[in-house]
Amino acid sequence: METGLNPTAFPRQDERTLADDGDRLNFCSTCAFSQACLDEGMDKGGLRDLHMLVEHVGPFHTGEHIFREGDDFEAIAAVRAGTVKTYVIDRDGREHVLGFHLPGEVIGLNAIDGEHYPCNAVALDTVMLCRFSFPRISVLAAQLPGLQRHLFRLLSRDIGRAALLAGDWTADQRMAAFLIALSRRLAARGFSATRFQLTMARTDIANYLRLAPETVSRVLRRFQQDGLLHVDRRELELTDRSSLEALAEPVLRS
Repeated sequence: METGLNPTAFPRQDERTLADDGDRLNFCSTCAFSQACLDEGMDKGGLRDLHMLVEHVGPFHTGEHIFREGDDFEAIAAVRAGTVKTYVIDRDGREHVLGFHLPGEVIGLNAIDGEHYPCNAVALDTVMLCRFSFPRISVLAAQLPGLQRHLFRLLSRDIGRAALLAGDWTADQRMAAFLIALSRRLAARGFSATRFQLTMARTDIANYLRLAPETVSRVLRRFQQDGLLHVDRRELELTDRSSLEALAEPVLRS
């Protein structure tokens, strides 16, 4: 159940979800690091030091690559607006989707232990980023324990999402877990938890969930017939979120 003013449906923006540019003592509203600074009591000097490392980049338009596998690793980036897909291409030329990254989430974390990005990142719609020089943020993190802990949490969360669908789950459980996880991530950034647009193609969703595209369409159609959701092309409304959460629960707790 959503409370307060009606939250906007992602990816639409309003004054509650649109990232501002911040200033020398405040981050933009979607900053992936602001909670680490503000909730853990980072002093204004530390906040200013981190803000100085931020470079706003974009827009990247649909289909534009932010980085490609093998590019030199120089920075991690937080999504300010839009959706980013990460993927790899195997030796046989097949694409494997690794994840979808929403406002406030970080891309490039899986390159930390090497000198090159191990995957590709592409914009699925109009994307804006905050780019952080990793060598410089590493130095600052060594001085600021709160920031260092937050970096570790972000990395752990990234690994957890990658392993989320490794179990022997049914197609219904996989789809429900995907939708509920997406709902929770959007709600955490001030968007509606029940109304949003699927900014990724169904073929990409199927690839990510390790399902056939026709299976994804069939499951969504059955969910709609059962009153769990309403779907109109890419527009989605979760009409029985509690039932979807129950279906997703074994996957999300693993």
